[in-house]
Amino acid sequence: MADASTQDMIDADRREPDVAQFGSGVSSDEQHTALRASVRQLTTLLGEALSRHEGPELLALVERVRVLARQDDGELVAVLGSVDDATAVQLARAFTAYFQLVNVTEQLHRWREVTGQAAGPLTQTVDRVAAAVEAGELDTTLVAEVLGKVEYRPVFTAHPTEASRRTVLRLLRKVAETVALLEDRSRPASQRPRDERRLAELVDLVWQTDELRAVRPEPVDEARTAVYYLRSIAEDVVPDLLEELDRQVARLGLELPATARPLRFGTWAGGDRDGNPNVTPAVTLEILRLQFLSGTAELVGLVEEALTEMTSSTRVVPCSEALRESLEVDAAALPVTWSTIRRLNADEPYRLKLSFVRVRLQRTRDRVVNGTPHEPGRDYASFDELVADLQLVRDSMLAHGDDLTGNGTVLRLLRTAVAFGTQLATMDVREHSGKHHAALAELFDRLGELDAPYDELERPERIALLSAEMGSRRPLAGAAVSGLGEAATASLDLMGTIRQALDLYGADTVETYIVSMTHDVDDLFAAVVLAREAGLVDLGSPEQPATARIGFAPLFETVAELELAGPLLEALLGDPSYRRVVTARGDVQEIMLGYSDSSKDAGIAASQWQIHRAQRALRDIAAAHGVTLRLFHGRGGSVGRGGGPTAEAIMAQPNGSLVGPIKITEQGEVISDKYSLPGLGRWNLEGALAAVIEATLLHRDQQLPPDVLADWDAAMGQVAGAGQEAYRALVRDPALLPFFVEATPVDALGSMNIGSRPAKRPGGAGGLDDLRAIPWVFGWTQSRIILPGWYGVGSGLAAAREAGRGESLREMYGSWAFFRTFLSNVQMTLAKTDLDIAARYVRALAPESGAEVFAAIRAEHERTVAEVLEVTGQSELLEHAPVLRRTLDLRDTYLAPLHALQVALLARARETGDDIADASPELQRALLLTINGIAAGLRNTG
Repeated sequence: MADASTQDMIDADRREPDVAQFGSGVSSDEQHTALRASVRQLTTLLGEALSRHEGPELLALVERVRVLARQDDGELVAVLGSVDDATAVQLARAFTAYFQLVNVTEQLHRWREVTGQAAGPLTQTVDRVAAAVEAGELDTTLVAEVLGKVEYRPVFTAHPTEASRRTVLRLLRKVAETVALLEDRSRPASQRPRDERRLAELVDLVWQTDELRAVRPEPVDEARTAVYYLRSIAEDVVPDLLEELDRQVARLGLELPATARPLRFGTWAGGDRDGNPNVTPAVTLEILRLQFLSGTAELVGLVEEALTEMTSSTRVVPCSEALRESLEVDAAALPVTWSTIRRLNADEPYRLKLSFVRVRLQRTRDRVVNGTPHEPGRDYASFDELVADLQLVRDSMLAHGDDLTGNGTVLRLLRTAVAFGTQLATMDVREHSGKHHAALAELFDRLGELDAPYDELERPERIALLSAEMGSRRPLAGAAVSGLGEAATASLDLMGTIRQALDLYGADTVETYIVSMTHDVDDLFAAVVLAREAGLVDLGSPEQPATARIGFAPLFETVAELELAGPLLEALLGDPSYRRVVTARGDVQEIMLGYSDSSKDAGIAASQWQIHRAQRALRDIAAAHGVTLRLFHGRGGSVGRGGGPTAEAIMAQPNGSLVGPIKITEQGEVISDKYSLPGLGRWNLEGALAAVIEATLLHRDQQLPPDVLADWDAAMGQVAGAGQEAYRALVRDPALLPFFVEATPVDALGSMNIGSRPAKRPGGAGGLDDLRAIPWVFGWTQSRIILPGWYGVGSGLAAAREAGRGESLREMYGSWAFFRTFLSNVQMTLAKTDLDIAARYVRALAPESGAEVFAAIRAEHERTVAEVLEVTGQSELLEHAPVLRRTLDLRDTYLAPLHALQVALLARARETGDDIADASPELQRALLLTINGIAAGLRNTG
């Protein structure tokens, strides 16, 4: 029994989690009622569209299938068996369209619910920081220092988990905007007929639009999708959000530096080469060009918008001498612009200055596009020059009493520009470690200096060789680049492309080179040596400091790699050559943690626990070496791949592991769910940014007594250990893979045009290890087993409880953010799991091979539900979120017929042969539409 003071510390962080956050749904009766009304209206309009285009018979069939799906399995099978392929397409389209419309209106009402709260996330965080300052627990100097370092960076990836076309997403956003108009009580009643007609028109267009892409997207198409969202966020979200941050920071008596970057964005589209042969150096440059053109266009638009308010006249208020002098320089450099604007705006210095800024931005764009030389004063040589111009305008305003505009429109423009730059997002490049070693083998063996071929060196020998080579100033390739082997040419071309991009677009274009499958320090050293060959790294000399134009980050993907993360970082920072690289990067070392493969490897409990433990070790080692640790969390959209509410995940990190900067991937359908509606995008970004600030400031040190933490660690260790044992017993069963392939639609994923990356790793034997984590989660999700999100957790919790740790587990759920978040995510996955629906897949598709495997899955599911209820103190899942449970039940009403249709179509397609690609085009289309619909209904693919 804990003493009183210890119990007080435990209770200080006790709270009931908001389960609705984990379900991304509405939780209030008011919004649920409004949502139901919107759904009824949209469903009616969809039914009218079906009747109008396909006839009333289709609408009648849709309703009959919906009713039968929860009543009579035998009659439903007969009905679906008699439906031809063309009708199956229309059935699938109808249910898919329903979920598309439901999702977007649910996003609208979720946004209304969260924005209706008395205080937003930043307000709540600053309240807690202010209380800590007042209590003497925080010093304002420290707060100011930390706020200057805070950086939350969502990284938009190109992983194939977004099943909706961008065309459809745009239509759905217009649907939401029109629903909002109809629900706006302040809108004149005379506008209602027009709004209702417009909504009917949009729903009709949704029905007429093909949900499936005609061809598989290329990396450039994926980049265009990322750019679409980034520009929307730049225009509609970030200016207001950063203004709110300024307002909240001012409550602490502090001011965030104008050039601080508390929020910035990253991208993998065009940079993620690991396993994707479609991402070539030429494609990378093409996408960076697209980003630059889009980014400069966005900046020009923001400047033009600000120009309309730059009406201050020197006849009324003076401006600074520095601004006057800069205008003289601008006029001399851009005489044509000056002659155009001087007649009307001669007394409006701020309008004059931003007019010159606009022209210089446009000329910068033209210079880069046309490959012409930089002209000082006529375009921008660097982004810093643009920032200096904007800062000059603000300084002049503040110096002459115009605080409102200087800290209003101009500061909004400046902060938005700093957040996005000319590229909108900073690209990461990711490559497999084996590619680097293959390249170096060709280079070293070509020199003939080694006693044995490079590939035959033992790892310690390779580490010593590459450590010495990093500090060498000689070139390995020399001038004869054309005579190199294929591997060396490919790696050096990539490094040369990065250098070209940095020269062309600026230092923020590419920042980090991520090495996947990092097993030891030689995997990082190899990338550094190749970067040195391209002039990206120069370790200098005792007299000359090192330079490194990019940083290097290991990616730890499996549980075994995560266990070695701490020792590997110690060895990295202990190597004098590599330490000079880190020093050249401002003493910042990035580490990427992979959630997907570690979960697929050992189950969710072991994966989550090992990632948590790795962060603790990395935190301590980085601090001991005086290095800032920037953790990059490679989370997927689904719980089985590390998904869940971002803010909760940030707060669940070990205390002290977040010291300002953090990167988190945003993948696939998560991007559209979070950012399709600007209001919801604002809320999600604000929540994450507030969590970063709070975790950095208020979770710097461990608050729990060591004995309590040790007890909780031991309990979680048991959960993870027993969970991993149960999970691996299942996935290593030879019957599991055939069951997975037969009882899920995973074999159809390759036919879905939702991403440019192949579903399987190249060169493998075709087993489970070769299957990527995305299709692994995808298949289980479609069949409603959703195994990666919960399997093994029940065995783990039971083992800990049976060992006498039941009370500890309940305490952990109440007062340990990590465990609370982990279990809340598992509970949400269990709520979406439906083994009765899954049984239909097993009976129809894997009746003989699947019986024993499915029995094991059922048993673990029952165990997991029971153990989760025991720990959370509930009698049923989501007991504390009844409104969300009703929302999920409503979705199931329309999901059940889609699942039944998918089962029937899978059986029909497999009758034609072993490969679904052999089925008729109409049948394939119908099947893929069911996949789209189920993904929309569950709001998740993989």
